[in-house]
Amino acid sequence: MQDIADIIEGCRQLKRSSQEALYRQFFGYAMAICLRYASNKDEAIEILNDGFLKIFNHIQSYDTSRPFKSWLSKIMANTAIDHLRSRKKISFSEDITQAYDLGVHDDKALDKLAYEEILQLVQDLPPAYKTVFNLYVMEGFQHQEIADLLGISEGTSKSNLFKAKRILKTKIEEITSQNNDAGKIGATMQK
Repeated sequence: MQDIADIIEGCRQLKRSSQEALYRQFFGYAMAICLRYASNKDEAIEILNDGFLKIFNHIQSYDTSRPFKSWLSKIMANTAIDHLRSRKKISFSEDITQAYDLGVHDDKALDKLAYEEILQLVQDLPPAYKTVFNLYVMEGFQHQEIADLLGISEGTSKSNLFKAKRILKTKIEEITSQNNDAGKIGATMQK
């Protein structure tokens, strides 16, 4: 595997082989980010390709003293947001002044779900909720940063996160309840 510093330098010199190496090396990582925002795999690939185009066009501005993955992650997240905005898929709900604790009844509920199930639950969220959830939970942005990035109030960011968590909590409880019921049925049928 080629050293990342050499790949970046090659990209700065517009070498196609370096661009291909960068794309191949970070495809999986970038795709995971894009899938969190997209409705389906085709949309995620579109976002990913747009994101890499931005990376190649702005590679001169990358500060090599910082981790490349962090820079790539922000570009992919911003590209996803731009994509959703351009498709008018983001519509933010009203502002609330505080977010409430949801209280999870089953601390092990998430342990019972596969990664793909959790990803699908997040992908099924309404676009505005999904965007704020991903920016806050997955990307580590604070509410003020999200508000500035999306052009909304900090309270709206909190509101959308609260509603996203409430939807996810309900769906996770439904799935774990169904799984528990299925296990009980199977256990009684074996007797």
